[in-house]
Amino acid sequence: MHKWNKWKAKAGVFLAVTFVTAGILGAAQPATGIPTEVIQLTQFGPALGVAAVALLWPSPVRALLAGAWPGGRAAAPSARPGGRPGRAGRALPLFATAPLFATALLITALSAGTYALATGDAHATDPRSLDHPFALIVVAQLIGACGEEIGWRCFLQPLLRTRFGPLAVSTSIGAVWGVWHVQVFAQAPAYAAGFLLGTVAMSVVLGLGLERVRANRLLLAGGFHTLINLGMLLFMDEESGAVLPMVLFGAACLVAAVPWVWRTPVARIPAMAHSAR
Repeated sequence: MHKWNKWKAKAGVFLAVTFVTAGILGAAQPATGIPTEVIQLTQFGPALGVAAVALLWPSPVRALLAGAWPGGRAAAPSARPGGRPGRAGRALPLFATAPLFATALLITALSAGTYALATGDAHATDPRSLDHPFALIVVAQLIGACGEEIGWRCFLQPLLRTRFGPLAVSTSIGAVWGVWHVQVFAQAPAYAAGFLLGTVAMSVVLGLGLERVRANRLLLAGGFHTLINLGMLLFMDEESGAVLPMVLFGAACLVAAVPWVWRTPVARIPAMAHSAR
């Protein structure tokens, strides 16, 4: 297979397995008795997608996932698309990733704040009133978020970055990520639009926020994802199908993404030249 098409084959296998297995897991969840409030089995679809690609192209997948782990060293952007990988450099210190988590908290604050102002109700849920221990929910939500993010941000993002710029890649993945949540399309069009706006904007935040990160990408992306999910659980009621909270959530994500786009010289960031193609 021509080298140019190898990335397409990897992306195609990943997406096919991710969509199919997520559907199977979602259909099987009621039979397992695992409450969706704790964790949704569909979240492991992307992880299974990565596993499927790894069976076919083990070495390239290891290279693409190098930055996902604590000791990883993902390739740096090259001087030109198709060039040799740049030096990995040192991983960013933990404090340098604080803006990513701060953005997740900002999204929750903007969403919950505007929703409370619009309805006159704080919509806050006491964690102690949940049907399951909150500590269990936090741990399970992190595991589930990592099950997604190992596919979207730790595999697909660096794979597509070998050919395209960070903003284009992040926007595209956000759109696919949103469509992957097919259940939202059973809701009102405005609800689905708000959700898609949110996934695209969050994907831009994660893509640009992790662009220079060479290690711990999985924990960082999973942590961001978990904070968003917990914020929605405690302060919003979009799961009921209500349109307003979802539209406000999408708008909050868009507002939070603007500073990341503004402060990142996207046009100057070349494609990443991983040896894995």
